Amino acid sequence: MTSPTPQPAFILVRPQMGENIGGAARAMWNFGLDRMRIVAPRDGWPNPRAVAMASGAGRLLDEAGLFDGTGAAVADCDFVFATTARGRGLTKPVMTPERAMEHARALIAGGRKVGVLFGPERAGLENDDVARANAIISVPVNPAFASLNLAQCVLLVGYEWQRQSVDVPPEVMEMAKTEFASHIEIEKLGDHYEERLEEAGFFFPAQKAEGMKQNLRNLWSRMPLTRADVQIFHGALRQMVRWKEHGE
Repeated sequence: MTSPTPQPAFILVRPQMGENIGGAARAMWNFGLDRMRIVAPRDGWPNPRAVAMASGAGRLLDEAGLFDGTGAAVADCDFVFATTARGRGLTKPVMTPERAMEHARALIAGGRKVGVLFGPERAGLENDDVARANAIISVPVNPAFASLNLAQCVLLVGYEWQRQSVDVPPEVMEMAKTEFASHIEIEKLGDHYEERLEEAGFFFPAQKAEGMKQNLRNLWSRMPLTRADVQIFHGALRQMVRWKEHGE
């Protein structure tokens, strides 16, 4: 059964290869989209190659709506987007995937049904298909090579749909079974290094010693050290001392 979460229908118009239909299903499910519609697939339906490519997203293919024409596929939609990279000589708003999915969310939140048309691999949507759309989605790609694989295009639009609903920080630190060292732990590490470096005669000449120590403290404070890092530095110093004592 399709997800109860309001979402747009992704409509594959006259797709040619089963592998691309399966890849599109997989791309949709990556971003929580499961309302697929298929218009006149070239190699018939169902297609075993689509199933093989869909991997864990095979349910989308089982539940996909099958239509003879684009008109029937969008009949229940209140607003339709058409994905195309080519100028069509048609007066329509042209949106980036980001803006289109932002608009789609607003429409769906207002109770309207939204569909997104994706064209066949070789030539994309025909003008008759695009004429049925309320707006165009155009991906900002290299103008010298604007052709996108069907599944790639579905992935890009699906990503923008999901990004509108999930607040993901732009950067996080993955902690591998540790946590950041506290201020006092880093202070003690600095003390340990100063002590050993002092014994080794590192702080020379005497009039520069204070500045050298300050630079080292500043170095430690700039580093986002974890407790594991601190333990490694302490361990390295202890081992060098043991090695020196053993050598003597």
